[in-house]
Amino acid sequence: MSLVKKFATVASGTLMSRVFGLTREMLMAAALGTGPVADAFNAAFRFPNTFRRLFAEGAFNAAFVPLFAKEIEANGMEGAKRFSEEVFGVLFTVLMALTILMELSMPLIVRTVIAPGFLDDPVKFDNTVSMAIIMFPYLACMSLAAMMSGMLNSLHRYFAAAVAPVFLNVILIGVLAYAWYKGHDGIKIGYGLSWGVMAAGLVQLAIVWFAVRNAGISIGFRLPHFTPNVRRLLVLALPAAITGGITQINLLVNTNIASGRKALSHRSPMRTGFISCRLALWVLPLQPCFCLSLPARCAPAI
Repeated sequence: MSLVKKFATVASGTLMSRVFGLTREMLMAAALGTGPVADAFNAAFRFPNTFRRLFAEGAFNAAFVPLFAKEIEANGMEGAKRFSEEVFGVLFTVLMALTILMELSMPLIVRTVIAPGFLDDPVKFDNTVSMAIIMFPYLACMSLAAMMSGMLNSLHRYFAAAVAPVFLNVILIGVLAYAWYKGHDGIKIGYGLSWGVMAAGLVQLAIVWFAVRNAGISIGFRLPHFTPNVRRLLVLALPAAITGGITQINLLVNTNIASGRKALSHRSPMRTGFISCRLALWVLPLQPCFCLSLPARCAPAI
């Protein structure tokens, strides 16, 4: 497969995801507007999404893909399988511990980090906490999916990794269509979307998992050990997390500010719903073409 064809495969999948994402945001705006349920859902979704973009898709892929490709070249598929199992054991254990900790601490996190301004509205605060608890395991699914997508890219199999993110938007659009058909109210739609995010994480993980198996690598679980390869991965990932985290931290801070009392007037451009819609418009032309497609996916072929 030529570099141009690889680029076209990845770019088309990413573009499809962004178009469906914009459609999702339009339908959510029609269903929920920028009211309290939209505020609660967008604030709750921002937290795991920030971690996903900061660590899973950005820093992790930047460090993992070159190391995995180098392992294939040096030790063949057997060495690459061993390396992937070492990373999987550490990553899975850390993600499970982080998920349990965050689930138990979610009321405190929403109160202090995500949306402190929601404390003035107990119903909105409780909904934000509940939706965040439902959606936070999405981070674990997407982190493991990012690892397997990196493996597929190193093996020059790009389609599954490129098309998997589309399913988040497809599932959420399906939830919104079903809610419209059944005439659900806003709160039912909000919780339906939250469960849809969780389901989408599992679907995306399943897609890349089966794609990796079809590529000839069956990942088994190993007890977590910080082997030299894993330590090298962490050393490479840390600078990428720092440099790539500015935008994501800024979005989290924007959500925190948008939750404040002065931002909660009905037409305020600082509501969390407005921020989400503006972000969708911003990434639509930016990401499909160059920012993600060629560097992140096609680098192993260069």
